[in-house]
Amino acid sequence: MRVTTYEVLERMELRVRKRDGRHEPFDRKKLLLSVSKACEKRPVSSDQMQQMVEDVYQEIEAAQENEVSSQFLGSLIMNRLHAIDQVAYVRFASVYRKFQEVGDFIEEIESLSRRVPSTDDQPEFFNQ
Repeated sequence: MRVTTYEVLERMELRVRKRDGRHEPFDRKKLLLSVSKACEKRPVSSDQMQQMVEDVYQEIEAAQENEVSSQFLGSLIMNRLHAIDQVAYVRFASVYRKFQEVGDFIEEIESLSRRVPSTDDQPEFFNQ
């Protein structure tokens, strides 16, 4: 009689550490929903949003982390949104960074114009 055994790498469930100290399982659907809200009525396809969430998940998996902070997760999404659609980026940032007043939006938009050079097909947010 011959017995064969196989070793299988068992990955611990990825957990998200919330700002208030709670921990919860990483939920792709929840992350996709928040990205979808930010991209609502914007020229961002469903495939792009799903790929963004998958890329973030793969990046965390590659780092072999079992736990990630919600702040880090938010920053990964913001980096990707910044490259795809700046309006969706500001929408996501407003929730992620808990904007409290209009000035918070203005500061974020002004920081965008400093980071991204304006082109002919990209109107400036504010003229100075």
